Amino acid sequence: MALAPFDIVRQAGLVIGFSLLMALSAQIVIPIGPVPITGQTFVVLLCGALLGSRLGAMAMIAYLIEGASGLPFFAGGMSGIAHLLGPTGGYLVAFPAAAFITGAFAEHGWDRKFVTAAAAMAIGSLVIMFCGWLWFSYLTHTSPLVAFQLTVLKFIPGDIVKILLAAAVLPSGWKLVGRKSATKSER
Repeated sequence: MALAPFDIVRQAGLVIGFSLLMALSAQIVIPIGPVPITGQTFVVLLCGALLGSRLGAMAMIAYLIEGASGLPFFAGGMSGIAHLLGPTGGYLVAFPAAAFITGAFAEHGWDRKFVTAAAAMAIGSLVIMFCGWLWFSYLTHTSPLVAFQLTVLKFIPGDIVKILLAAAVLPSGWKLVGRKSATKSER
């Protein structure tokens, strides 16, 4: 089935819009060590759940391209390939995969109930944390246990909050992207 031109324009607008929302969320920075707390995880998971696997991943890829090309879109206004390949690069390159996975679960109805939406987002968050942890450990030659303490352990409470908030605002986001809420037969 071919897409109507309006559908393509709308989809491109959603991808660019969410990439810009991601850039904005990266400017919410709480420095707590080599990896800061940002609002990015919230946007990645919400983006995947709202846009689906393909468009969610595309929005995150667009964000990475924008930041790598020199726009000050990474955490704290950073940019460039060097930042993308730096100590937090594992998190960044995991964003498209996390959005894709969260979106795939949403496409299978996991976005219709708070508990399953939160579970899908938790799986996406685990992908981000795992990739960030491995990359940081590899790049900095830090032992996996120390890297886990620096890059995963202290982020778990905040990620739980972000997951719960993203799952809670998901139905409101459906209006933004033009999706209808679940009917009784879909629940």
